[in-house]
Amino acid sequence: MSGAKRSRTMRRSNLRATSWGLLRSARNDDGETLDFSLTDTQKEIQSRAREFAQREVAPRAREADERREFPRHLVARMGELGFLAGPIAREYGGAAIDYTSFALVYEELGRADSSVRGFLAVHAGLVAMCINDWGTEEQKRKYLPRLARGEWIGCYCLTEPNAGSDAGSIETTAEERGDDFILNGEKIWITNGGIANLAIVFASRDRAARHKGICAFLVETDTPGFNREKMPGMELGHRASDHAHITFENCRVPKSALLGAPGAGFKVAMSALDHGRLGVAAGALGVAQACLDACVEFARTRKQFGQRIGNFEMIQQVLADMAADVDAARLLVYRAAWLKDQGERGTRETSIAKLFATEAATRAADQAVLLHGGRGYSNEFPVERFYRDIKGLQIYEGTSHIQRIVIARDLLGKE
Repeated sequence: MSGAKRSRTMRRSNLRATSWGLLRSARNDDGETLDFSLTDTQKEIQSRAREFAQREVAPRAREADERREFPRHLVARMGELGFLAGPIAREYGGAAIDYTSFALVYEELGRADSSVRGFLAVHAGLVAMCINDWGTEEQKRKYLPRLARGEWIGCYCLTEPNAGSDAGSIETTAEERGDDFILNGEKIWITNGGIANLAIVFASRDRAARHKGICAFLVETDTPGFNREKMPGMELGHRASDHAHITFENCRVPKSALLGAPGAGFKVAMSALDHGRLGVAAGALGVAQACLDACVEFARTRKQFGQRIGNFEMIQQVLADMAADVDAARLLVYRAAWLKDQGERGTRETSIAKLFATEAATRAADQAVLLHGGRGYSNEFPVERFYRDIKGLQIYEGTSHIQRIVIARDLLGKE
């Protein structure tokens, strides 16, 4: 191994061994200080996100959930706060904040309402950041400022009836005709799909080539042949999210709509999912923290058998286990974000964060409903909504099963 390669390997090992963003400092075996504290800028962004989430998002979350209606007035507010395209450079309308700060925004929104957090993860993580990573200069200047201000809303069209975890089996086709592509096919469960102005659409120009035949396109939703309707049925959770069924019927787009090189669509999709998975992981952390907050407050005030229920050891065990899960999830989420800030590849770490945080939040929501008893069984208390919402986070941007595959394959390497 060359000296340069050995240096990069050692640096990556050191990065993986460190988790940042907590509120403590410690010393490692060599006596070096590991600073887990947030910077002043990160604390300010966290405070701004928390105030917005608790004052403007949380009070309307129950009503939006019941009405199955996304609170669109919050989009402009998120634009004003710099959240809609946070890490993107200012020259394209972004706030140029770091990924750790953006994870803090996701976390605070997750504590209040997973539907709003889900909107942001798609709009910013899957769409705006994907354009920032893969778009031409013309595409960036045309779309990113509009997305950053909230003038336009973005959606990410990957999932199909027969193509979910296996993106290589996409059936939507892109037929090349002169200077255009003709899109035909359908997409399902497209978050923001019914309200979006711009869609990143994945289609295959050669289905026999599977992954290598996939292309990504930037499609404005008023393009003829782009049809959408609300997904049928009642969602288990994220009921305030806009979930659409989209069909393409001879939808003609110019070759300039290609995002990335022809046939590079699978790489575009996977890189976007790294952004989206961090948003899901941080959102799940927020749900877990909200469950813990609710349970601590309830255990302090609810009295049975002549004393507060928090005095019972069984309740204390639940709270202690939940707190340990929350702290562990926070370290993993902040580490994944910090790695992105260092410009390091963090696919495995992001999958670990998503896997653990969503599973931990699922345990927390389950115990929160049980601890609240009858109150937890109705939407009188938000833990009922947390319980329904968290199942979506176990599925979005790759199920927990898929995250385990990603992690294991990275550990094992190629044959």
